[in-house]
Amino acid sequence: MEASRKQRVLVIDDDSAVQVSLALLLKQSGFDTRCCDGPQQALDLLAREPVDLILQDMNFSLATSGTEGLALLADIRTRHPDVPVLLMTAWGSIALAVKGVQGGAANFFTKPWDNVQLLQLIEATLGLGAQPSARVPSRQTLDGQYDFSGIVGNHPSLLQVLATVGQVAHTRAPVLILGESGTGKELIADAIHRNSPRAAKEMVKINMGAITPSLFESEMFGHVRGAFTDARTDRKGHIASADGSTLFLDEIGELNRADQVKLLRVLQDQRFQPVGASHTEQADVRVVSATNRELAELVAAGEFREDLFYRLNLITIRLPPLRERRSDIALLARHIATSVATSYGLPEATIAPQAMEWLATQPWPGNIRQLRQTIERTMLLSGKDQLAQADFVATAGGEAAAAHRFGVDGMTLEQVERHMVERALEQHAGNISRAAKALGLSRTALYRRLERFGLIEPGGENAA
Repeated sequence: MEASRKQRVLVIDDDSAVQVSLALLLKQSGFDTRCCDGPQQALDLLAREPVDLILQDMNFSLATSGTEGLALLADIRTRHPDVPVLLMTAWGSIALAVKGVQGGAANFFTKPWDNVQLLQLIEATLGLGAQPSARVPSRQTLDGQYDFSGIVGNHPSLLQVLATVGQVAHTRAPVLILGESGTGKELIADAIHRNSPRAAKEMVKINMGAITPSLFESEMFGHVRGAFTDARTDRKGHIASADGSTLFLDEIGELNRADQVKLLRVLQDQRFQPVGASHTEQADVRVVSATNRELAELVAAGEFREDLFYRLNLITIRLPPLRERRSDIALLARHIATSVATSYGLPEATIAPQAMEWLATQPWPGNIRQLRQTIERTMLLSGKDQLAQADFVATAGGEAAAAHRFGVDGMTLEQVERHMVERALEQHAGNISRAAKALGLSRTALYRRLERFGLIEPGGENAA
């Protein structure tokens, strides 16, 4: 009977050795497998047979640059939008795989693969299912099932994110949240915890870019009395504090490689050793991490451990930037205006239709955070109960003048960040501590940025 058939996986790869290896692994795990050599054969099979999951290679000839693989992915997403696709690639093509995920693939894995990790990824992907946009639950339906308070919007891309959050929240699977700065990654982490069986205990949040290497073990694992100078009492670390709860690792991409090893050991067996202690302790922790950087690309560049990457991203959630969900800007603007009025004790303010249209056309490189700052500043400076387009333009004009004054107009966020780091170093004669303080960063976070921008040799301490 169709209802009792095994889950069917389609492997698309022109390498017969890959086909045989994957078919054997999948058969041993109880899956029904089909194999195809290339795009046309795969599309023909998909037109004839139902498939639950596709494992697709990105290259089908020695000369290809991945264009053929991206084209096949696009065809599959158009013709069979409810079938999830996992891309397979070599480490040299990580950027291509990331582009494929942005084009609709559920995730990717690399060749050669780890059998256990691959099966976990397959099971997680099949467990989530794939919901075509036509069948994404409405916001009303989602709000009836889950608590998404504080998250504003009805755009299909956001609803898909919320549907995924609802599906994974009750599990203990590690979740990696990706998205540009200001897209609301912490709100999504809050929602995962709030809708989980761990919600009774407060989530423990850590900014990984703000922990210096010298304090990493003490902060994360705690210490016992006398472990080092000034350790006058026992201190519980973040891991122990999160026992039975959720541990949110923000800016995980800023963690240096030495500390990545220490974190990996904890995630592998849920055990840790406080500094100065002679015994290990155990903690039941569910890990949710976030970053505005592509961890896969950091792995390919040797800046992030591959084994830790796979420990963190069993489930990956990508938040769309605000420019890709412009239909939500009006909802967000009204919500922000109400929130600002409440926070400052101001009278309720409305936004004129033309002003709302103007807001909807702006690029918002800083996403929701920038939108909030713009509305907040305009409300405070105008003092009006209805904000017109001219009020926002005046504020924006001030921002543009400031951008011109600081020499950052026309730059991307990455370029602006590098520019400000360089200015801070110049103003403080290369003093790292003073520059970091002026930028509102820890020394460690500033070092990470100096290395990323090529202003310092990896592991070095002198700006170029």
